[in-house]
Amino acid sequence: MTTDTRTQAAPVAPQGPRPGPRRGSRSSRLRWLLFAIGLVLALATVFPLLWMVLGSFKTAEEVNSPQLIPSTFTLDNYVYVFSQVPFARYLFNSFFVSAAVTVIALWFHSMAAYALARLRFPGREKIFLGIFATMLVSAPVTIIPTFIIVRTLGMVDSYAGLIVPAIFNAFGIFLLRQFYVSLPDELEEAALVDGASYWKIYWSIVLPLSRPILAALAVFFFLANWNSFVWPMTVTSDPHLRVVQLGIQSFQQQYAADWNYILAAATVAALPTLGIFFVFQKQIVASIKTSGLK
Repeated sequence: MTTDTRTQAAPVAPQGPRPGPRRGSRSSRLRWLLFAIGLVLALATVFPLLWMVLGSFKTAEEVNSPQLIPSTFTLDNYVYVFSQVPFARYLFNSFFVSAAVTVIALWFHSMAAYALARLRFPGREKIFLGIFATMLVSAPVTIIPTFIIVRTLGMVDSYAGLIVPAIFNAFGIFLLRQFYVSLPDELEEAALVDGASYWKIYWSIVLPLSRPILAALAVFFFLANWNSFVWPMTVTSDPHLRVVQLGIQSFQQQYAADWNYILAAATVAALPTLGIFFVFQKQIVASIKTSGLK
């Protein structure tokens, strides 16, 4: 008796799609690539500043050497800058002009921005468009008409000639208006119901809420006027009114071969800008987020 033995094939498990490369490894490689690019850009940005600071401590014989770190650190360059040149006067002029422009500009810009954002009056949008259109005009185009106006008003070679033209800036009005537009209407309506005037609302409600954006604008205005060069050179010829950037330029002309003195003066001029930026960098980021600018 023969038995028919049938062999049955074992069931084959269904094959799914082949696993591709892990997303985690791909994203990690991308992060390392971005980190490397950021590191290269950071080094390229920091290296000139590092070279300037270290070069200010070098001697006249060593300042032109390719060696980055000086063999002997010396403070004679800073002593010479403040003793033989009226560099402290240049620093005072720059600080006074920058602080005055910053305070006055924030005061007028905040009032103008509040009126353009929260008050309703005929021609409001046209006025804002006219102010905004001035941002499209470059500074070299307006420097000659501005100088003619300043000369006509008798403000040449004076602090008023350095301060007054720098107060008017459409960027501050535009940025503050964008911030005020985003404020909820309920705050103003509740204050009006309580009998508060628009001035009271501006002073007691709007300004306290504007501290982040005002702090960021204060940094922008101060640094812009601290680093100003063309307009002070145009409107002043009195050495007692010379700002720090003009002082470095004249210092470079006088001591063209002594780079150790020039680097020391440039380092002193750069310290306030670096300090202000590092102290107020959080306010700058917060103002960009709250103003809706990306």
